[in-house]
Amino acid sequence: MSKIIAAKTIVTCPGRNFVTLKIVTEDGTYGVGDATLNGRELAVEAYLTEHVIPCLIGRDAHTIEDIWQYLYKGAYWRRGPVTMSAIAAVDMALWDIKGKVAGLPLYQLLGGACRSSVMVYGHANGETIDETLTNAAAYAQQGYKAIRLQSGVPGMKGTYGVSKDKFFYEPADSDLPKETIWSTEKYLRAVPELFKAARERLGWDIHLLHDVHHRLTPIEAGRLGKDLEPYRPFWMEDCTPAENQENFRLVRQHTTTPLAVGEVFNSIWDCKTLIQEQLIDYIRATVVHAGGITHLRKIAGFADLYNVRTGCHGATDLSPISMAAALHFDLSIPNFGIQEYMRHTPETDAVFPHAYTFEDGMLHPGEAPGLGVDIDETLAAGHPYKRAYLPVARREDGAMHDW
Repeated sequence: MSKIIAAKTIVTCPGRNFVTLKIVTEDGTYGVGDATLNGRELAVEAYLTEHVIPCLIGRDAHTIEDIWQYLYKGAYWRRGPVTMSAIAAVDMALWDIKGKVAGLPLYQLLGGACRSSVMVYGHANGETIDETLTNAAAYAQQGYKAIRLQSGVPGMKGTYGVSKDKFFYEPADSDLPKETIWSTEKYLRAVPELFKAARERLGWDIHLLHDVHHRLTPIEAGRLGKDLEPYRPFWMEDCTPAENQENFRLVRQHTTTPLAVGEVFNSIWDCKTLIQEQLIDYIRATVVHAGGITHLRKIAGFADLYNVRTGCHGATDLSPISMAAALHFDLSIPNFGIQEYMRHTPETDAVFPHAYTFEDGMLHPGEAPGLGVDIDETLAAGHPYKRAYLPVARREDGAMHDW
């Protein structure tokens, strides 16, 4: 038995807000877990501090599955992003402890490596198509084998996925939500032109991806997918809101463009119909928002039965702790597809020293015991929490639109 004697949350903002859970056992071994929920960070911090941590003290840190079930089934108000992010933080920290005690990197405890490294994609964006493709070419020169393309839309001021800093995109950038303007019609005209130009400039040996971010109706998404088919995109992501999973039946009827969805999913129930009916090709649920490694493995196992591969969310709203956890998970499962990789700032990397490495378009979690990530609490204390919201979107007539 390895009794839990202490646990605490650490909130820090080295360029953006992160919530970290640290669990300590009686022999001094500790593990860390990511509990960051973009724009709602303090809700998870309070959930952990007030409701979860008191329940952990005295428990055996090695009973990971039982603790997961206790925190999930034992909560009458279960699921949802706050609860599942809190459970994920506990789960990551416990796996970190188990790996350290075993003296093994986590992927070895998950069954060992199914591949030598993990293919990742970077984010190329720009105000114009030419600017986007210039940035995409820079990613290709760095060895990336897959690149997400997002470009400004002519006639629309500000576009989702386009930032001032081309390598450190952070959409949660204001004390109160910025209001942006959206036009589906203008967007649908612009994206096929982006992909046409991308194939002409980048060729056919680079995987090209695109994120719609839930902004189309199913029939609009079907139209866009069909228009993109000649350019063979790796996937079209979050093409329509997925609360109604049946929406994807209509999209599927109209395009063979591969579909990816799930970064806002919190449990296997959010994607059950999508996977079981093979309405998607990639499930993007992430370790921090979908209940940790324990639950994400269940989602991946279920998806594997239906030829659905993983493509886990990996934006900067995940700390390096989550990125490491995702990489150990990615390396160990048979139906891995691709991993999103948005680089953290040097300030973030300093607060969260880590063992994972990037080379030639691939990431590897490293061989350090456990997750291979730590938190420098002294540096973390020098970056106090700063409220930051994601923007909201309104149509040109002023009506609210999906994020």
